[in-house]
Amino acid sequence: MRANLLILAGTMEATAMANAAAEAGMAGVVSFAGRVDRPKRQPLPQRIGGFGGAAGLVEHLRRTETTHVIDATHPFAAQMSRNAVVACAQADVPLVALTRAPWTQQTGDRWSHVPDIDGAVAALDQPARRVMLAVGRMHLAEFAPNPQHFYLLRLVDPPKDPPPLPDHHVLVSRGPFTKADDTALMQAHGIDLVVSKNAGGTGAYAKIAAARALDLPVLMIDRPAVPERQEAHSVAQVFDWLRHSGVDLGV
Repeated sequence: MRANLLILAGTMEATAMANAAAEAGMAGVVSFAGRVDRPKRQPLPQRIGGFGGAAGLVEHLRRTETTHVIDATHPFAAQMSRNAVVACAQADVPLVALTRAPWTQQTGDRWSHVPDIDGAVAALDQPARRVMLAVGRMHLAEFAPNPQHFYLLRLVDPPKDPPPLPDHHVLVSRGPFTKADDTALMQAHGIDLVVSKNAGGTGAYAKIAAARALDLPVLMIDRPAVPERQEAHSVAQVFDWLRHSGVDLGV
């Protein structure tokens, strides 16, 4: 079988998968949700934007004669992952999630866990602090009920509108970052609390390592639940899955 992949992207793992697929001569499309203004160029054709829910994804899979779907979205892109599970079942298209393990607490970490963004907002209902808010630009407005804090915002793209946070500093930068740089960044801004999604992987881990080194508390937002699906934890495992699905990889 000749593969025609749909790679649901937005992570370093998705880019690695696209590069490997292109090198293997496979056809496919890399799909971005459109939340980043300047997605990295891919070696395969790419599309930007949603599908219109699970029903729209079913239509896309059938229209494009997609043979396999690889969900390499961000661990917090839960709705897209849920739609992929439903759509692939309806369209009878094999699905695998290329996932990254969540971060786990290590000796010296001072984590408090909250289940979601609302939980993080509630936890910040406290006297003024200097907060590194690492949740992405889509959620900034949700922290408006806590204007007493200083917020350090590191974003891939500039916010389209000024964040409704009276005391903030925006740093536009794309990872991966280093522990040394994030340690210096937190010290320069006097950060005394880090708020982070448990994204996993290495690209954004520097702030967690820096917080540990500086003995700072971390308010960790746990991952949302997604339906059970087959998972792989490396590009090599995805290739094994493709072979077992009948794809001729020429090796």
